[in-house]
Amino acid sequence: MNNSKNFFEIFSLPEAWELDFEALDTKFRALQKVLHPDGYANKNDFEQRLAVQTAATINQAYQTIKNPLSRAQYLLELKGLDADQESHITSDGQFLMNQMLLREQLSEIKANKGPKQALTALSIDANKTAIAIQNEFASQYQVEAYNEAFSTLAKMQFATKCVNDISELEADLEEL
Repeated sequence: MNNSKNFFEIFSLPEAWELDFEALDTKFRALQKVLHPDGYANKNDFEQRLAVQTAATINQAYQTIKNPLSRAQYLLELKGLDADQESHITSDGQFLMNQMLLREQLSEIKANKGPKQALTALSIDANKTAIAIQNEFASQYQVEAYNEAFSTLAKMQFATKCVNDISELEADLEEL
């Protein structure tokens, strides 16, 4: 396998936001089966190392493409934009205000250990926001408005973090 291929090429997929995830999963499983390091146990050291490196690349490619945030970052990187979000923050005041409100609600629920209905409602709102932002990114990427998509990516990062934090709290509360 040529490591210079981009992650989409590894799975014979178009370089796009909208993907056939069933085809991705099928191709991933097939590549795992053929290139799994265990299948190279009787080979020489070089072939074993190559199998391990190739398996790691396939896993990284799969995880990157499967996750909406990392897929968006990767797509923009392929277009020459540095998608490192550490230094990029959205200037959308309304979005930031909504994120602060979601965070306050999450903090209140966390402090009071419930109620579960409030957390469920918050989860639904956060997921709707995340999906709307992903759709916004998809539209911008589709029309090659990469700078706008880059700005939307900053919002996607906020929304994804919020969804993940809510999921963690849901899991914590399930354990109680």
